[in-house]
Amino acid sequence: MTRVKKGISAHKHRRHILKHVKGFRWGRKSKLKLAKDALRHAWTFAYRDRKAKKRDFRQLWQIKINSASRNLGISYSRFINGLKNKKIEIDRKILAQLIESHPEVFEKIVEEVKSK
Repeated sequence: MTRVKKGISAHKHRRHILKHVKGFRWGRKSKLKLAKDALRHAWTFAYRDRKAKKRDFRQLWQIKINSASRNLGISYSRFINGLKNKKIEIDRKILAQLIESHPEVFEKIVEEVKSK
């Protein structure tokens, strides 16, 4: 039976791992054992934080909407409930963008919600 050393495939595997750790600091960018450990953590945190990012942005939008709507005389919960009752389907991201870029449009939406 012929001897197989797996040199080519092992080198390819190492090159693949080291390609992903480009830009990491200290020995984690060049030493295979440290690179594998760093990648395991990095990919775990990346997966987790993609979910957390969605939560964080939704919280930020809610804070912006609450602040702006309270300045116009209505609480956040009453404002969102009024939007649903009036069948105005604008999501929180768009509302937060309106507050920053077009506050007069947001004021009209609040007035529409306030009118019964």
